[in-house]
Amino acid sequence: MKPVTHIDPQPWMMAPESVAVMAALHAGETPDSDALVALFVGGCVRDSLLGRPVGDIDIATVLAPEEVSNRLQAADLKVVPTGLAHGTVTAVAEGKPFEITTLRVDVRTDGRRATVSFTNDWAADAARRDFTVNALFADSAGAIFDPVGGLADIKARRIRFVGDAEQRIREDVLRLLRFFRFYAQFGAAPPDRDAIAACAKLADLLPTLSNERVATELFKLLAAPDPATTMTLMSANGVLRHFLPEAQEIDRLAALVTVDGIVDHADPLRRLAAGLKIDATGADAIADRLRLSNADRARLAKLVESAGRFNRDMSDPARRATLYRLGADLWRDRVLIDWAEEIALGTPQNRHTTDGWRELYELPEEWTAPVFPVQGNDVLALGVPAGPAVGRYLAQIEAWWIDGGFVANRAACLDRLSEVIGKD
Repeated sequence: MKPVTHIDPQPWMMAPESVAVMAALHAGETPDSDALVALFVGGCVRDSLLGRPVGDIDIATVLAPEEVSNRLQAADLKVVPTGLAHGTVTAVAEGKPFEITTLRVDVRTDGRRATVSFTNDWAADAARRDFTVNALFADSAGAIFDPVGGLADIKARRIRFVGDAEQRIREDVLRLLRFFRFYAQFGAAPPDRDAIAACAKLADLLPTLSNERVATELFKLLAAPDPATTMTLMSANGVLRHFLPEAQEIDRLAALVTVDGIVDHADPLRRLAAGLKIDATGADAIADRLRLSNADRARLAKLVESAGRFNRDMSDPARRATLYRLGADLWRDRVLIDWAEEIALGTPQNRHTTDGWRELYELPEEWTAPVFPVQGNDVLALGVPAGPAVGRYLAQIEAWWIDGGFVANRAACLDRLSEVIGKD
């Protein structure tokens, strides 16, 4: 395998930890040997060519996993046997992990996992990868190796399966969702025809995936610069209905993406809520399906509430009462979603409307909700026995305090509490 082009060595290639790992893998090799021992592969190469920040660094090698471990240990590098059955060893250098995988070919696949055998054939390893843009290799000097035509696809921002698209998906159904996620992250229209056709044909295989794997891909897609365009593509090709049929408000999601760019950062869970047409029961079902944490489950339920929607004409007392009940974070979420709703419904947007929504969004920075000055012990001190009645009295006095504009001090609240208890 010969390089097809060169790039300037990247900072991550020249970082001390990268140099240490590559030096360990090449230890004992003759300097004049033309044999390729280890190359950077996948996302780190792809993202460098796209001018994107590089995160994880993966390495492919002709060395067997045992030899990889031996050479790393000889160089006093930490070794973690993360996936020996699949040829993967993780090296840790200066606290940074490097996933090192022996070249391999698939022996058998079942749509979720593969049985592999090891090889020293770089082209064969590239041929089993998912997308051409993920099958690019690079050495430490910046030489780029391209066995399957990924470089042209990088330049065209085209997401294309390696080889036969249907076969790649049947080997691992998650690749179907990964196609759309990568398309959302850095693809350009029009999408690859063969890829779209294969995804549409095999979308009914999506329910065979674990919920956790689906959720991971979904939230990565939602974090992309423009997930709405891609989700529209998924809907048009019958993909969404197999794993997220509730996504029926994509116009609102598209509007939220615009609003995010004006006042806030992208938040995948907020974007999910904006794209859904559900009630609290539906939110609970989706939380189960996507294995959401308890905190995210509760937040999603609040974000999809249709009652009490915001509008730019809310009075100051209503704004403050709502902000007090919701808290600053949920207040901002609801403002952005309801602003997006207005846009999706076709309400003309101008400087007046934008300023009105901005004013709502920025209220937590201008007004700090006071602390309710009465506690449960105050109710008990007035002779109310411990139990549900304590909470009911507190809620009643708090509502009175809120309706009064938060102006009643502790003494006034206690007087009102005593009065209410005395009447019961």
